[in-house]
Amino acid sequence: MMQMWGMFALLTVLAGLFVVMPFFRRDKLVAVDHDANAERIDIYQQRLQELAEELANQRIDQSSHDESVLELKRRLLNELSPERTLDTRGNNLVLAATGVAFLLVVSAVFYSFTGSQKQIADWYKAVDMLPEYGQRAVMQTGEPLSPNELQAFALGLRTKLANSGDDAVAWMLLGRVAMSLNDFEMAMQAFDKALAMQPNNSNVKVSYAQALLVEGSENAMNRAARMLSQVLQSEPRNIDAISLLALIAYERQDWKESKAAFEVLLASMTQDDPRYAMIKQRIADLDDKLSTAQATQPAMPADGLQVSVTLADELKDKIPENATLFVFAKAAEGPPMPLAVAKLTDFNLPLSVNLDDSMAMMPNLKMSGFKEVVVTARISADGNVGLQSGELEGVTQTITLTPEAQQVAVTISRVITSTGS
Repeated sequence: MMQMWGMFALLTVLAGLFVVMPFFRRDKLVAVDHDANAERIDIYQQRLQELAEELANQRIDQSSHDESVLELKRRLLNELSPERTLDTRGNNLVLAATGVAFLLVVSAVFYSFTGSQKQIADWYKAVDMLPEYGQRAVMQTGEPLSPNELQAFALGLRTKLANSGDDAVAWMLLGRVAMSLNDFEMAMQAFDKALAMQPNNSNVKVSYAQALLVEGSENAMNRAARMLSQVLQSEPRNIDAISLLALIAYERQDWKESKAAFEVLLASMTQDDPRYAMIKQRIADLDDKLSTAQATQPAMPADGLQVSVTLADELKDKIPENATLFVFAKAAEGPPMPLAVAKLTDFNLPLSVNLDDSMAMMPNLKMSGFKEVVVTARISADGNVGLQSGELEGVTQTITLTPEAQQVAVTISRVITSTGS
């Protein structure tokens, strides 16, 4: 604050000097005393008499006489002008003081209408109140922070980070305050900073997962789930991580996993906990959803699909070295992600592969959740299930799942010529 007022005073002094200096600048004047002026006037009078005599004696005409008199007057005026200038300059001190006063009044009025004095004052107040805000927010002492105080707390934290350098705790607090202000973009940026300094901080990961859940995209939820899994690896009884995982599973409609997480959460609480009844009701709702899902899900053999894979004779010499065989089932109508995948790096064709729900890539995408599937067998040269030119592939027709044991035959009979074929 003192630095700001010091700069303000310096600018005021410079502006004042800019206004005052012209009033105190004096022209260089030739020193003239009264005796010298009197002598010049006498010479002037004498020369006038001489011109009058010359005119009377007709040595000059009237026109020449008049021009000579005018020239004498001009010369006398020029010789006496310094003294006259000294007499007519006026009081420079009064003019300078008036200019400075005008400058200060105009500046004050202009700044009062267009300046940011209130914002600056609020900024310095936020910095001064930072310790108190921290105590009330973190230690939960005193009244909870109001929205305006949360804004000031965030401003104070940003100022502290700008002045003092990176601080993992300050970045984490800034992220949590930003979440309270519904500024989730700033929150995630702050959590990124905190994790860069403390990669294993469980509190930061849990808070970050909360922000990602609010975003709600599939990528954000997957990232949140990975973070929470990392937390539970080091802290298996972390209640916050368990509750967030339960919510993620619920959003994905993975009722079984969600119920298991809520049951762990319920077991960690006493019956007088205000959240106990709510979580118990949520578990009852999940039981109903599981019962409904089991009643409506299509029948599928207990052992899954028995897939027999063969290779066309004309392609036997086209199998690349170190090839990988992928056999997978996808929904005939639905998400493009495989429902079950088998990966074989050491294989001899023909062979038989079993596909079931245990081979699902995602918990909420299983074969038992769909009525019709298509099975694909693909020989890959790079070990990646993604389609690449030059790979060998075979695809079945649409298969309707039934409760009876099912055997499916797929023949690898074509070479992929482009990723669009």
